[in-house]
Amino acid sequence: MRLGMMAATAVLAASGLMLSDLGTTPARAQTAAAAADWRMVAPENLLVIDTAKGRILVELSPVAAPNHVERIRTLANQGFYDGLKFHRVIPDFMAQTGDPKGTGEGGSELPDLKAEFSFRRGRDAGFAQVPDVGNGVFGLVGTLPVQTQPDAQMMITADFKVEAHGLFCPGVLGMARSGQPDSANSQFFLMTGEKDLLNGQYTALGRIVSGLDVVKSLKKGGEADDGKVTDPDVMTHVRMASALPEAQRPTVRVMDARSPAFAQRLAAERAQHGAGFTICDVQPVVEVTGG
Repeated sequence: MRLGMMAATAVLAASGLMLSDLGTTPARAQTAAAAADWRMVAPENLLVIDTAKGRILVELSPVAAPNHVERIRTLANQGFYDGLKFHRVIPDFMAQTGDPKGTGEGGSELPDLKAEFSFRRGRDAGFAQVPDVGNGVFGLVGTLPVQTQPDAQMMITADFKVEAHGLFCPGVLGMARSGQPDSANSQFFLMTGEKDLLNGQYTALGRIVSGLDVVKSLKKGGEADDGKVTDPDVMTHVRMASALPEAQRPTVRVMDARSPAFAQRLAAERAQHGAGFTICDVQPVVEVTGG
């Protein structure tokens, strides 16, 4: 099960826009932020992936893809992912895993999932708009970058919600599938580059909040083999944080994208990138403790 030929052939055309490696934010960057500027990541939404090269923490987004998030929770807490390979890794694109066969052709015994390429966003989704980053309305739902319709459209829809979809920026977790839209099962991929061609074509269900550097360090495959990795790295242990003993559970807090402190950091990022600034340059500000 792969991301599709469209995504594979787009690797050479990658834009090169990258997020900085994510991890614990330096203390000096946090001193100006009040406690009210932060939110805690719920343990039931925090995916903990351990590898020999370090730990990867992903905040899942049930607002964007509830059924896919529930699948990841179920399989992780069953121990399904323990020992599975990063069988397909393409530099500046993504690292794919979650296949018990290790070939890209396998999945779990659970039924395939219906696509959740987009979702209905209400005012309670916690959306934080990032202005002037393209033609349209862009922002964050939690840590997930999204493109959406404006809030004003809610007044003319039957459910008082508008369409939105996740964007495949570096750090985003997406669900792998075959050529059929409703074929996602257990395999997922972690983005290390930006790939617009995936937007609205694959289910985006979370974002790395710590450990993007770990994903970038995984053994890579060759272009001729479509990223197939020889002697690949593996996920040694994968659980939701809520399933871990309290003494082993990491605690993650993220600066709220709607807070004044985040707005200040956003202004600094915009000034640094200049006219080329995009939604994929908007980085989560994260503090990890424990675990």
